[in-house]
Amino acid sequence: MTGQPGAARNASEREAREVAEAARQTEWDRPSFAKKLYLGDFDLSLIHPHPRSAPDDAARGEEFLAQLTAYCETLDGQVIEREAKVPDEWLQGFAELGVFGIKVPTEYGGLGLSTTYYGRALMMVGSVHPSLGALVSAHQSIGVPEPVKMFGTDEQKAKFLPRCAAGAVTAFLLTEPDVGSDPARMASTATPTEDGEAYLLDGVKLWTTNGVIAELVVVMARVPKHEGGRGGISAFVVEADAPGITVENRNSFMGLRGIENGVTRFHQVRVPVENRLGREGDGLRIALTTLNTGRLSIPATCTAAAKWCLKIAREWSVERVQWGRPVGKHAAVAEKISFIAATTFGLEAVLDLSAKLADAGSKDIRIEAALAKLWSSEMTWLIADELVQIRGGRGYETAESQAARGERAVPAEQILRDLRINRIFEGSTEIMHLLIAREAVDAHLAAAGDLASADADLQAKAKAAVKASGFYAKWLPQLAVGKGSAPTSYAEFGPLAKHLRYVERTSRKLARQTFYGMGRWQAKLEYRQGFLGRIVDIGAELFAMAAACSRAEMLRTDDPARGETAYELAGAFCEQARLRVDHLFERLWKNTDDTDRGLANHVLDGAYTWLESGIVDPSEGTGPWISEWQPGESTAEDVSRRYR
Repeated sequence: MTGQPGAARNASEREAREVAEAARQTEWDRPSFAKKLYLGDFDLSLIHPHPRSAPDDAARGEEFLAQLTAYCETLDGQVIEREAKVPDEWLQGFAELGVFGIKVPTEYGGLGLSTTYYGRALMMVGSVHPSLGALVSAHQSIGVPEPVKMFGTDEQKAKFLPRCAAGAVTAFLLTEPDVGSDPARMASTATPTEDGEAYLLDGVKLWTTNGVIAELVVVMARVPKHEGGRGGISAFVVEADAPGITVENRNSFMGLRGIENGVTRFHQVRVPVENRLGREGDGLRIALTTLNTGRLSIPATCTAAAKWCLKIAREWSVERVQWGRPVGKHAAVAEKISFIAATTFGLEAVLDLSAKLADAGSKDIRIEAALAKLWSSEMTWLIADELVQIRGGRGYETAESQAARGERAVPAEQILRDLRINRIFEGSTEIMHLLIAREAVDAHLAAAGDLASADADLQAKAKAAVKASGFYAKWLPQLAVGKGSAPTSYAEFGPLAKHLRYVERTSRKLARQTFYGMGRWQAKLEYRQGFLGRIVDIGAELFAMAAACSRAEMLRTDDPARGETAYELAGAFCEQARLRVDHLFERLWKNTDDTDRGLANHVLDGAYTWLESGIVDPSEGTGPWISEWQPGESTAEDVSRRYR
């Protein structure tokens, strides 16, 4: 480990795994629909009847949304696109409406609204410009309000939450220049002072969304082991104007042009002990727990984008005529419109169900929230891509250019650029696959014990085999037959009953396939990331199908006229999802995973560098791959000077 703040510490694969495991919430005190789904137990009673908001919460939420909608209708998102900045007066307007305290309890000056209405507010704000959705969610989903509300002392809540609700923008600082999803390598340190009254914070944080304009930030840093404290990665609330803090760059991206995201350096920043959240060493647990519901901000902004894409696709496909018919009447385009409409219904169903489960508080939604984030970000990207294709050249052309020609300014290319980050934000698709897979196979790992350990000796594995055989002797027979095998089950869902029967049968099939994988690879299963990713994706589609059916039935009950069209949308969505699921099952065992790994290793070894000839690399000579910030370097220029 280097002693320089900002230089990533070295960590072995085992240490990295141990750090991640220590931060996991291992207990399951409440039922989880998604966890049971992966184990072959489709318990529809956990999501049907569809959970609803309490009447008082709904009334207050609808009143707020009406005010927010009226304000958002006065804003022009292209202002952000042109100026690459959210106007200060907009932030003031949001603050006056209470947008920065939507989920902050009323006793601390917030609106005290539910996750459901927070998600709907994000949809509305994000529809003006996705940068606004990123700003609000970074502040409220993972910034100071949520961890303080969940883990703060009464004194910390009274000190920070009123400021947050009033409009003090906040940020969450975890990532470092050389540390992304591997917290074991975190280099930022928080060293206790000799008097024990504070910590001295040193380090550099990268991609600090809101960090450029924040008043308060939550910072993750490593506390060295010391007398009177256990040390470890810890969480601190830090005043952004404290001496020793420097914002060294405002980063620019392919999308989200108004995002205030930068590089923040801490040099001997004094943080009072009373600003530490939880105990020393609790930082990663706090971060992961905060993200459980915080990830639902991504499905909210994705659903907003999908709704806009559907609107534009419908309007354009009716107005645009080719070969004597509106383009939407041609089969190739009609297929795309069907996919966009059906998937948009599925997206809203997943968002609404996940949010209401979070509000109810009686279910464990850590897998549901992760699935919602993963699936929504992937599907909405496909929707936006299809919209650009439907619009043709106008889909690729900027809104500003269209307006200059006197046409309606439709920012289809912008929505594609803005949405791309959602497959990376708050856990990339690849990391989400691993995270969800770890939870999905948890029961198998617990049953297998040392069978799933690469370090166990033969005697330990023999004992583990006896224990595992007892678990599987009881569990496997339950996967043979279920409610989905009966042709009359789920009859109350009418034409959607066949899809729920499919979900039930396929849940059992998924559990069996997971068991086969566990038996085949045992301790090496964690390295079969292609297999695990497909297992996760199948579960995500089944979860979305169940959510769509549950929501369609709720809408039919509340409004029979709308319910009929909801059933049609849910039916089409489930038919499309079933095709995706069947393809994923086929690829579990028929794939190119081994070939891909071998080829990738040869690429990394330099065997095919000849294939890269014939081009010019414009990034050559522009700097190192990773900047290792060192004391005394206050700007990016200082760092780059070392490499010239």
